[in-house]
This record gives sequence, structure tokens and C-alpha cells, in this order.
Amino acid sequence: MQIESTLVNELQIGGRLNGAIEQNRRGEFGLLLAMLSADARDMAQFQLDKDLNVDQKLRKQFSLPPAQPLVVDVTSDIHVIDNAPLFQQQGARQFQLQQALTPEAIVIRGPQPDAMVEVLSNCDELTKRKALNRYQQHTVIEDMHFVDQLATQRKISQTMAQQYA
Repeated sequence: MQIESTLVNELQIGGRLNGAIEQNRRGEFGLLLAMLSADARDMAQFQLDKDLNVDQKLRKQFSLPPAQPLVVDVTSDIHVIDNAPLFQQQGARQFQLQQALTPEAIVIRGPQPDAMVEVLSNCDELTKRKALNRYQQHTVIEDMHFVDQLATQRKISQTMAQQYA
């Protein structure tokens, strides 16, 4: 397949692709597209950052700020930013500006359920620490597959049968 007229630069390829689509010339469209894809890899704007992960690529593409830090316990974290005094002294606009420049950390409850957080917020410090240590040491047993449960029950029943025999 030969193209009727030669392409001088990449600006002409858009019109040629449109013309090939309108006039149903699949061969010319495929050839132009093949030429475009080979050239596109050489252009700087199509170079991918290979050392960035997907999240970083998207943040760079959409010009997003870095992710806001998450804090489970405000009392224990040293690097907590507090913009509240600025709001009280200079008003809402200055607070919004400062929040955009140095955002406060988002406070999350951590691994505890809502009810536990609510109860612990009403307890004294010693009880909080005891409960949190006990909660962190507690490991959740994963659900066993049905076949594994049957095998375990079989072993237990065989052990019990041997003890009583």
C-alpha cells in the first residue's frame, strides 16, 4: 500500500487519518496509525516515568498535592499540625490558606471499631493503654475453609476416641 501524497510533518497526519476514516480506506488508516505509533514513542511528551508507581503518575498528571497524612492518636504524634489558632486569630480565609499550604493530618480511629473508640474516649489514660495493648495483642483468627474444618474435626474425634478407648 502506498500513500497518495507524502507527509511532511506530524501535523498533517491528523487530517489524513480523518480522511481515511471518512472515505473508508482501512489500509491507509492502518499504515498511518503504524507510522504514528512508532513516532509517538520517540517524542518526549509520550515518555513514561518508569520509576514512578501508578499513584505517583496520576498525582503528577493531575497536579495533585501529596496525600494527607493519617493520624490514629493525636496525643502521641509529634508532627501534628494544628491550624486552629490561626482560625481563631485571623479568620476563616487565613485558615483555608494555611490548610492548603500545610494541611492538618486526617484523624482516623485506627484498627479499633467505632464502639471501642467511643468507650475508650470516656476512660482514663491507664485503662486506655491497657485496652489498646490487649486489643493489639489479640490476633483475629482467619476463617478456615470448610474442608480444613472437617479435617480438624476428624483429628479431634480420632484423638478423643483414642483417649477413651
